[in-house]
Formats: sequence, C-alpha cells, structure tokens
Amino acid sequence: MHPASLVDLMKRAALPALCLLVILYFGTHALFGSSGYFALDDIRRSKHELSEQHAALAARKAALGRNIDLLNPKGADPDYADELVRRHLGVIRPDEVIVPLDAPRGAARN
Repeated sequence: MHPASLVDLMKRAALPALCLLVILYFGTHALFGSSGYFALDDIRRSKHELSEQHAALAARKAALGRNIDLLNPKGADPDYADELVRRHLGVIRPDEVIVPLDAPRGAARN
C-alpha cells in the first residue's frame, strides 16, 4: 500500500469516525446519563416522593391557614386562643381534656 493512499484513506475515514464517536457519546449519555433511560425509574420514584411531600405540605399549609383564621384579631376563637396560650405556657398536659364551661350567670355573652 502506498503511503499517499494511506493518508488519503485516513482523510476519508476521519469524518465518519468523528461522527461515529459523537453518536456513541450522546448514545451512552442517553442510556446511562443522569437523566437517561436507565435513570427513569429513579426519576419516577423521586417524582412520586416529591408529589407526596407536596401533598403533605399543602395539607400543612391548609391547616396553618385555618389556624390563622381562628386567630383573626377581628374575631379570634376563644377556645383555640386558650388552647394555644396554655400549650405555650406549659400548663396543659398531653393527656388533659379541656371541657369548656358555660359562662357564669350574670356574665355578658357576645
């Protein structure tokens, strides 16, 4: 084989070889990359876990919103306010049951 023909062959093969290497590079990342085909199960599992966390946070947000509404300065719920005060001051035990009593006779009702 003549050296000039070898160089000519290498020049002609360079572009297809480069294209093949680029295809292999992107192909391996499409299969084995962090967001590739074989990572789909992990991605789906993470999505499911994040959806559950989102639902829990949304429920917590709704509960906090209800508590905020109960503490509205224009019309705070006296039972909830009493519960909060007693809990934060440490005068309520976890096993304690609070039974609201009627107002004493002669006391004005709102």
